[in-house]
This record gives sequence, structure tokens and C-alpha cells, in this order.
Amino acid sequence: MRAFVFPGQGAQTIGMGKALADAYPEAKAVFDAVDEALGENLSGLIWEGEIADLTLTANAQPALMATSLAAMRALGSEGVGVDAASFVAGHSLGEYSALAAAGALSLADTARLLRARGAAMQKAVPVGVGAMAAILGLDFAAVQEVAAEAARGEVCQAANDNDPAQVVVSGDKAAVERAVEIAKAKGAKRALLLPVSAPFHCSLMAPAADVMAAALADVTFNEPTVPLVANVLAEAVSDPARIRSLLVDQVTGSVRWRESVMYLAAQGVTEIYEIGAGKALSGMIKRIDRNIATMAVGSPDDVAVVTDALK
Repeated sequence: MRAFVFPGQGAQTIGMGKALADAYPEAKAVFDAVDEALGENLSGLIWEGEIADLTLTANAQPALMATSLAAMRALGSEGVGVDAASFVAGHSLGEYSALAAAGALSLADTARLLRARGAAMQKAVPVGVGAMAAILGLDFAAVQEVAAEAARGEVCQAANDNDPAQVVVSGDKAAVERAVEIAKAKGAKRALLLPVSAPFHCSLMAPAADVMAAALADVTFNEPTVPLVANVLAEAVSDPARIRSLLVDQVTGSVRWRESVMYLAAQGVTEIYEIGAGKALSGMIKRIDRNIATMAVGSPDDVAVVTDALK
């Protein structure tokens, strides 16, 4: 049994998806459709722009989705559709990529939702007020204790439970800085502030959740052809109304990635394919369950290998 998973913010690189677009008309059509939906040349930024501009949240989110869907369409052109998987999942914004791949959302709606999501998340907290930090070497329960100790009346929450040795905290900058020092004192191997523009997946994102509730209410949701393992539940869902609600919860809720991968393993998944840019999720999956085989699919060569394996 296999799953297709889709990366989140941080995986972006200049040039991502270009080889796919050059090799597969179906992949090029994805970038064209996203450009049209947004009314701008996002593909030009992705392939030839400055990384500082691509990393802006409002650009990175639809750009990463476009790259993932381009890889998915390339696979599809070779006869490997999303139904080759038993589940889909995505890390944060990757959840939208997963839903688009599984037919729950149209490509155009997904692009516009992610542009709105990125802008709303950026606007929710003024630059410099919030922060995020990666804590390495402490488990989720220990980091929750660190965050609670660091808060001191401010916001500090365990935001991303990525794998057994990597948890990200998010919140007010001073509280997150305190969490870094407390984590080091409690034996963390490393604790470092992340180069992000906003404190994602914590209660400070509540204004963005309100924006997304309104935006999501205006789009058509279909039942995904493959069940989605949702970030905030770490279990499979298929009901469109439930998914819509969970996407709102996801803005302020923790990304339960470690538990999501454990859930997939418990369902009998033995192969996970990371569709799109980078290999960050594959690394996390290996640290969660070494018995799961992983492969990143982000180039024409990758598509060829997967096609040979799955057809």
C-alpha cells in the first residue's frame, strides 16, 4: 500500500518544476493555469526570479502547489494517477496540493486559496512580532512543556510535530526566544530560530483563520478520490464539509505530521512518494518509521523511475 504526500513551505527553490514543464505539456499546463488564476506570471518568478521574492509566503504557497501538481500531472501522463495511492497527505500548505491532486479542489481555486492564505498569514502578525524555532532532540511532549514554561502570558505553542526529534514552536518572538534557551537547558541537541516571516500554526494566526473560513466557504469542494490524512487530525477524512472545516482549524492548529505518518503505517502503507519540490518530508518519514520506503518525485527522471515501478 502506498501514499502520495506533498511538501510545505521551505521546500521552494528557483527553477523548481522547470524541467517537468519542459518535458511534459501536462506539467506546463499546470503553471499556465496557476498564472491565469492569479493574473500574474508566477511561473516566471519560480523559474527565473529572486529567491527572496519566491520565499514570500503569498508566492511560496501557490508556487509549491503548482510544482507538486505539475509532478502529479506528469505522472498521470505516464499512466500513474492519484488512485495509485491509498491515501494523500500534505504538510501545511501541502494539504491543499493533496486535495487538488485528489480532485477535491480545482487547480484555479487552489491557487487562489493559497494566495489568500499566504497573504492572510503574513498580515495576521506584523513582521518581527512573531517567530518560530526548531527544537531538535526533544519529543513533542517535552517541547509542549518547554512552550508552556516559555509563554509567561504570551503565545508559545508546539506548532509542527515533524518527527521524533524535530518539533517547531511558534508564537510571540520573546516567548519563542525563551523557548530556545529553555529547550537547550533541558537537553535539546539544537534549538534555533527559523527564517520565517510569520508565526504559523499558533493562535496568533486567528485573523488568518477567519479570512480562510470566508474564502473556503466560496469554493466548491468535491469528495477526494483518495482519502486525505488531515494535519490536525492525523487520520483519514473524505467528507468535503469536514475537510473545509479542518482547513480552517489548520491555520492555528498543530501540524501532526509524525502522527500522520504513524497513522499511514498503521493502515498498512509501506511506500510513500513525496510529490513536488525537495526531499524534506522523506527525511522526516525515515526518522518516524524506517520500514517505510520513500521516494521524492520532482524531476522527469524521478517520474520515469516511479512510472516503471508502479505501472
